[in-house]
Amino acid sequence: MRDENLLKQLTQLWGVSGYEKEVAAFIEKEAAPYADEIIKDAVGNLIVRKKGTGGGKGKRIMFAAHMDEIGFMVKKIESDGRLRVCSLGWNWTGSAYNSRVRFRNGMTGVVSCQGTIEEAANNSGKLYIDIGATSKEDALQYVNIGDPCGYMGEYLSLKNDRICSKSLDNRIGCYQLLQALKEHQGGPNDIYYVFCVQEELGCRGSKPAAERIRPDIGVAVDISPAHDYPCDLEGSNEVDGGIGIKICDPSVVCDEDVVQAMLACCEEHQIPCQREVIDKGGTDASSMNLSGVGVRAGGIVVVTRYPHSQSAVVSKKDIEAGIDLINAFSQYEFPF
Repeated sequence: MRDENLLKQLTQLWGVSGYEKEVAAFIEKEAAPYADEIIKDAVGNLIVRKKGTGGGKGKRIMFAAHMDEIGFMVKKIESDGRLRVCSLGWNWTGSAYNSRVRFRNGMTGVVSCQGTIEEAANNSGKLYIDIGATSKEDALQYVNIGDPCGYMGEYLSLKNDRICSKSLDNRIGCYQLLQALKEHQGGPNDIYYVFCVQEELGCRGSKPAAERIRPDIGVAVDISPAHDYPCDLEGSNEVDGGIGIKICDPSVVCDEDVVQAMLACCEEHQIPCQREVIDKGGTDASSMNLSGVGVRAGGIVVVTRYPHSQSAVVSKKDIEAGIDLINAFSQYEFPF
């Protein structure tokens, strides 16, 4: 793997939806030596540009990877010191149950449930966080209403070049864009490596970024749920199946020409790939697609087991294939 320590560092940063400043600061420091221009917009997006040599004849390509991770926010503090929470992004209550979380100030706690976890039925309103407080007054010494927290989940190496960690959704995409930026070889196209905010809250960040850039092509760089293990989803996504080329999800039907260009890049450069179709979920491709007067949209995704949990599992080989595809697509001379 090109720089596994960089991916590890990215996964362990604290940055739930709406609170991505720490992640953005880290990425900006990494990106600065390689950027032609860096813009930080009003909502918190980090836009890194590499100018093309096409004299206006190349394409403006926007790669969007979101910095945020799912988490919770305190909405009420009970008299016994328990913290009642709401979700920041989609939390599976089953995987959240008995997990550990950390607040921005370093305070830690354990997620539990009022009643049985089966009764919660993915209703985060049934969950609470135990920080060890004995009363509301005690809890207020450490946290307050509106304080967000995120999962704790260390980075682990598994067998067969697979890894496990929290926030692989979507620090994988951030890692891929940083590596592609560092390896950028020039070419006719203007490339915008965009690190977006608040994707987990409805793909909010990529929309104003796309409005600013007005790209010809917008590509979400994200993860996609695996279907190759017993779970509640069905489809063809496989870990170790190569980088996923998005065809369709409930929020976007990808541009046929963009899809064909990605497939052509993979064939020419012998990049292992798989076609991705999912019937639940979505990415920043949707908001880029409908920005301005419309943008050709595509997606590059790493197939992931146990997404939206503290213990997601992916293949290093799939991650690396994604970087190769980003680099090849950046150099592509588009016939449309």
